[in-house]
Amino acid sequence: MIRFDNEAKAGNGFRFVFGVDEAGRGPLAGPVVAAAVLLTTTDFSAPVGDSKKLTPGQRERAFVEILERAWIGMGIMNERVIDEVNILRATHLAMALAMRDLLARLPAEMQAVRAERGIKGLVDGNSFSGFSEVPLDLVVGGDRQSASIACASIVAKVWRDRIMGQYDKVYPAYFFARHKGYPTSFHREAVLRHGPSPIHRASFRLT
Repeated sequence: MIRFDNEAKAGNGFRFVFGVDEAGRGPLAGPVVAAAVLLTTTDFSAPVGDSKKLTPGQRERAFVEILERAWIGMGIMNERVIDEVNILRATHLAMALAMRDLLARLPAEMQAVRAERGIKGLVDGNSFSGFSEVPLDLVVGGDRQSASIACASIVAKVWRDRIMGQYDKVYPAYFFARHKGYPTSFHREAVLRHGPSPIHRASFRLT
């Protein structure tokens, strides 16, 4: 995976690449969360890969290591934005926010590289719009190919899961900590029983 990132840098003389991914496009409730990650090392003791293929414990361990050893940016768009602009546009907005957050946090020496167009972003997926501050490559299945996108996938997933865990305490009837807002039969039954909560996406088919 790191070979992919290194080749992405070397291809056009970039010194740094960062990865961007999201979590939460499919759920019926809660935000979509994006992360941008610029790795300073790939020496992790926890497994790093496609977040969907890791156990919750593996993701948590990797999350802690990534936060300690990488530059991170986050972007969150809540259910109101999703309903207003649609989930694809909200995802792009969250990704753009994550990239701006990451770039603003970089130290002076990296900012100088950025000014010389020496930083490139790798965005998971086949479409993206709304960001022109650095060059971007779209990478289909990026969380299986790029180390930095895989790390962004983990950070976004864990961050969103923690948000849904907090919502579980506010709206216990929906058991958000159990399904994280995804459209399981258990979740749909809770919506049928109690009606939608304030964090449910009105633009989604809930039942």
